Parts: sequence; structure tokens; C-alpha cells
Amino acid sequence: MNPRLGLNLHRNHWPTAAALKAHEAAGFAWVQVHTPPWPMLCGRERTRLHARALRRVLDTTGLRLVIHGPDDLTAGAPKQDRAFEGLLDYAYEARAELVVVHALNVELSNSERAAAEERSLHVLAERAGRLGTTLALENLAPVYPSEPRICHDPIAVRDLVRRLSNPAAGMLFDIGHAHVTGKVDALKRCASEIVLFHVHDNLGARLNGLEAPGVDPLRLDLHLAPGAGSLPWHRVAQVLRNHAAPLMLEVEPSNRPALTTLAETAEQVVLHEHAIGKLPALTP
Repeated sequence: MNPRLGLNLHRNHWPTAAALKAHEAAGFAWVQVHTPPWPMLCGRERTRLHARALRRVLDTTGLRLVIHGPDDLTAGAPKQDRAFEGLLDYAYEARAELVVVHALNVELSNSERAAAEERSLHVLAERAGRLGTTLALENLAPVYPSEPRICHDPIAVRDLVRRLSNPAAGMLFDIGHAHVTGKVDALKRCASEIVLFHVHDNLGARLNGLEAPGVDPLRLDLHLAPGAGSLPWHRVAQVLRNHAAPLMLEVEPSNRPALTTLAETAEQVVLHEHAIGKLPALTP
């Protein structure tokens, strides 16, 4: 088992003991589980019910937990901040070590909204620290070609983490997202703030109409298995090898090989600068 390797559980799936044990047997040490939608997190009793049920099933394994907050939850407004507090309550009850947050998911021109979010995150990071968990702020990418947003720049997310200046707030560097936005080389500049990696592959920005069999011809954020796209893993392998943060695989179930194959190949592709391994790369 690689103590850094983890696997995302698809957001619409409830983790059964059998499924989690299969993940563990395949060599994964971490699991990422998505919370209910943010309006549900505003209700304290429902939040605790869900989180405690998750902890009970996790206790049948030795897996360590990352929880992924709702994709559309952005701090900086009263109702959303209440939901964010519920998210932290959820992390406490489920004993999650890391909480994934989509930060700065606003238009480039919306500096006022970004500032409001930052003010709230200062308070929420303090609460996260008291509850024994760490916020992981993620750089994003467009799912389909669209206008850029602040969160598409890893350096902007890193700088927010630095301004928060709290050990309970770090950066989640999503390598696949950085490939889509052409920012893979920002990894070295962000390394000191990173507390978690999201690992998956894609065909980049597809500016030249790059296509592949069985793949949506327009979608950018494909969440392929490592080595099945065009991400230049050799350019990030050394940083990933030398870092201590968990490596969370986010691979769509339809793109996922057998769990053991996925774990073995991910280690080869992500951590070593040699042959890709068992997963054929997609070609145009």
C-alpha cells in the first residue's frame, strides 16, 4: 500500500463497507467522499446523521478520509457561510483530515465577491483549526470551453492561501485542471502551500480540436486515468515524488480500470519518469 495514494468515490455513490475494503485491498490508503448539497449542510441534525453514518462505515477499514464540499458552495454570503460551518461540522463528526473547497470560483472582474469570500475564509479557517481539520483550496478548470475565472489560475489560489496565513488552510493542486488551463508549470511555485493533490488526466485545452475514440469531443475536464491523456507527467514527477501530500485519484468510473491496475499504474505514471505502464494513452 502506498500511504499517499487515495481514490475519489463518485459524488452520487454511498460508500459501502465492501467497496471501501476493495479500495483498501487494491493499495489505496485514502478515500475522498462528497458531502450532501450545501442547503442540507445548513441543518445541524441532518449533517451529523450523514457524517456519523459515513464514519461508521469507514471504521470497518483503515482508510483515511478527505471530504469534498459541494462544488457550488462559495463562502462570503450569510446562507453559504452557514452551510460552510455545517461542512466543518460534518468534517468533525466524520473525522476528516482534509476538506476540499472550490475557492475563488468567480469571474475575473468580480473582485468584490472574491474579497467577501476571503473575509469569510479567514474566520472559517480558524474554526477548521479548532475542529482539527484542514481546508484544501482547489484550483479549477472549465469543464467545457468558457470564460476564465479566478480559480483557473493556481497562483491566485496559492496567493489566497498565503494571505489566509493559517496552518488550517492549504492548497489543493489539481494537476489535471492545471493541464487544461496550461498551468502545469505552476506546480513548483505552489509546492510549499500544497496539502493535497488531485490526480487525473485529460487532453489539455484541445485548442487544435484534439479528439480521441470514446471521448466527448468538446469536454475539457475529462478525468481520465493517469497516462490515458496528454498530461506531461515527466514534468511534474519529481515534485510529486518529493512532496508529502496525499495523491487523490479523481477518475470517472467509466474511465477507470480495475482498482489494482489503477493503483499500480498511477504509481508508475505519477511518481516515476519511465514507461507509462498498463494504460494505453489516448491518441487523436
